[in-house]
Amino acid sequence: MLLRHGKSDWHAGAGGDFGRPLAKRGEEASMRIGSWLLDHDLLPEHIIASPAARARKTADNICSVTGISASVLSTDERLYLADVGSLLEVIHQCPPAAGSLMIVGHNPGLEELLERLCTDPAPEPENGKLMPTAALAILQFNGAWNALDTASAHLQALTRPRLLKD
Repeated sequence: MLLRHGKSDWHAGAGGDFGRPLAKRGEEASMRIGSWLLDHDLLPEHIIASPAARARKTADNICSVTGISASVLSTDERLYLADVGSLLEVIHQCPPAAGSLMIVGHNPGLEELLERLCTDPAPEPENGKLMPTAALAILQFNGAWNALDTASAHLQALTRPRLLKD
């Protein structure tokens, strides 16, 4: 699962990009995605988030809504504004026992990773934004995490919070 952080608050006075918090819209969207995961019984066994405030809070909201223990959530500095190579490096080091994984991070890296991993092209959205804030891509991959590579996963769902009912 690839989850882009929720909409951030550019005017919060956080003193920089890293500390920028979620906006109210980002809070609501991440909670909506958490409810969708719960409704579809798609609970990740392991979550790795960027340590940036907006990504960490998005991951915390997912855990809160779904009832996932915070013990499955970790942060990794390599995910902050990561490129595809860094994202794959983190995924490749995921515990082999984790049957499902969620990465909570940033664009453009997540979009580029999604496009790279999919066996078929992802559907092009009308507005051109494949992974807007709080978008969730569910990928099916059969194999060890360290074997995940180009065109090795099938896109099962691409969920955007704006399209979900409250």
